This record gives sequence, C-alpha cells and structure tokens, in this order.
Amino acid sequence: MGHVCSWWAGYLLASPIRRFSLKPEELLRPCVWSGMTVLEPGPGMGFFTLPLAQMIGDSGRVVAVDIQPRMLSALQRRAAKAGLAQRIETRQALPDSLGVADLADAVDFVLAFAVVHEMPSAERFFCEVAATLKPGGRVLFAEPAGLVTQERFAEELAAARGCGLVEVDRLQVKRSQAVLMAKERN
Repeated sequence: MGHVCSWWAGYLLASPIRRFSLKPEELLRPCVWSGMTVLEPGPGMGFFTLPLAQMIGDSGRVVAVDIQPRMLSALQRRAAKAGLAQRIETRQALPDSLGVADLADAVDFVLAFAVVHEMPSAERFFCEVAATLKPGGRVLFAEPAGLVTQERFAEELAAARGCGLVEVDRLQVKRSQAVLMAKERN
C-alpha cells in the first residue's frame, strides 16, 4: 500500500488552479450523464465530486467514500456552498473495505482517480467496485504517472481484470496512466 494523501493536501488537489491542466467535465463527459449513480472512492475535498454532482442532475446520486473524516467534512462544506449537497452522499471507509456492499449491482460509473495505489489491496478494491457495478457499468481508472510505475499500474490492471472488469479504452490524461473499464455483462 502506498502513502495515503494527507488531509491538508486536499486543499491543493481541490484548488481551482488544478483546472488549468485537468478539466473534470471534459474527462468525465463521455462517461457520465443525468440520472446516474456514481461511486467515487477517495474523493478528497471534491475536485471531481462537485462536477460529477452537476453532471448527474437532480435524479442522480454520487456516493463519495474516503477514509479521512477531514476530507469528507471539507467535501460536505464545499458541496453545500455549491448547492449540490442533496446529490452527494459521503461515507467514511473502513480500514479494509469501502463499505459499499449495499450498492451491489446499483452503480453506473466509478471514478477511481489516483486512489488505487493508496489501497491496502488493489484486488480487494476492484472486487468491491465490480460488485457495486451494474452489468456494463464503467470504471475510469487513473493513476499518477510520476508516482505509480508502469509495472505497478499493470499489476493493478491485472487485479481489475481478475475481478471481472474488462478494458474498454486507454485514455490520454495529462500526467496519468488511465484506462476505461467495464463490468462484464452476464
């Protein structure tokens, strides 16, 4: 397991300055639309969460799961300020689980952005994620290129495949290794 991002770094990751190099709406637009149920493990303070909540509309839902209460509190404050709190459910993860078993076969899309390397087990993570997805549901999986080696990323991809996720497309995301995956249809 890698180092878990410090809570105070969440302010840097949620900074508007980050939008100059990474535009959440552009990245997510092909995968997210109104009415979806979205799972976002490791949302930090909501850099992606708030755009996700805007994109899914009033009939959608974003479930944001983080192990750090301070990240979740800051996300809740930012969501309330943006008028999006009713669309976002925050949950504190357990040390060894996302705590999302109640979402079995209910999730349309999972955003796993720069988070898998922080998990105790990539295999456990991807199996939990796959269990939440509807058949054909998608996962945008990205890791920071400067922090996660190509070999490590390949190992994480293998773990995802072992849990029933198949590669749909390799994505071009600045300073990241990224792939779009889907849950196999029965």
